[in-house]
Amino acid sequence: MKHFRSILSLGVATSFLVAANAAKADDTIRILCPTWSGYAPIFVANDLGYFKSMGLSVNIKFDDERADVMAAMARGDIEMDLRTVGEYQGRPRDETTPGIIIGTIDESLGGDGVIADGSIKSMADLKGKIVASELNIPGRLLLQLELHKSGMTLKDVQLKEIATADTVSVFADSSVSAVVSYEPYLSQALKVDAARKPTEIVSSAQYPGYIVDVIIVRADDLKKNPQKYRNFLIGIYKAVDYYNKDPADFIKLAAPHYDLSPADFKASIDGSLVYTSLADTQSQIGTTAKPGTLYGVFGTLMGLNLENGAANHKLDAAKSIDPSVISTISASDLK
Repeated sequence: MKHFRSILSLGVATSFLVAANAAKADDTIRILCPTWSGYAPIFVANDLGYFKSMGLSVNIKFDDERADVMAAMARGDIEMDLRTVGEYQGRPRDETTPGIIIGTIDESLGGDGVIADGSIKSMADLKGKIVASELNIPGRLLLQLELHKSGMTLKDVQLKEIATADTVSVFADSSVSAVVSYEPYLSQALKVDAARKPTEIVSSAQYPGYIVDVIIVRADDLKKNPQKYRNFLIGIYKAVDYYNKDPADFIKLAAPHYDLSPADFKASIDGSLVYTSLADTQSQIGTTAKPGTLYGVFGTLMGLNLENGAANHKLDAAKSIDPSVISTISASDLK
């Protein structure tokens, strides 16, 4: 799901954290997250002054290594992480690992999927075949969901561990029948290796609501500074509203943060994702009295992650999702 991966160097990460530590804890939010176009509303909210107008200092840097980000959260070097629900659940997370979900920011609707050789017409055709996939990526969960429909599990295929960035070269190997991937590698493989007559046999577009990126914060800081996170969410959803009103300018502002031209950034989101609005998020998160749709998705993905070995602790959605902040925001707050 993550576009244009780039690992943050230790030097850059260190300078980022040192600079952020100089600011007051009660008005600063330090974020490390993967390089994914779905997080652009944060950059745009910063550029448009939404956070500054509410007294917030938001510092965001890319780091695709999940282990590094989890370690930074555990040390208290950052307050926020952004991941899909499925990735959030992945090992080594357990009930004591810092980080609780307070909102959503985007949803994959075509950006993740599975491509297969033209000879594969159904999930049943994959039985006993080699399927290449990185361990904890959204497309792997989509594969499991489709296999289950055919009465199969991952044990019915031969899994080959790969780096998703190698999708094109891996799919060029005729012994590999299918590859689990995400954009832009999905599209590249479909176009580059036409001789294999590749098709996309599973897409996140078939599972709306499942591949959702969530906003994860330190529970201790949330308890001490709830208004800080309320202001942050207001800024995010104002930026999403701005995208819906003026997508061209939003894209123009977002593109440089990803070292892309506006055209390339637009291509990275078109047909791949949607940014979740305040109303979308409140429907997904719900309230303590009436939990939203994300709770059911959380339980489904938890079962899949335990089954495929991506997680080794069963997490409780009610203890992993905190609706206390999002439930206090109304549409008038975004004006």
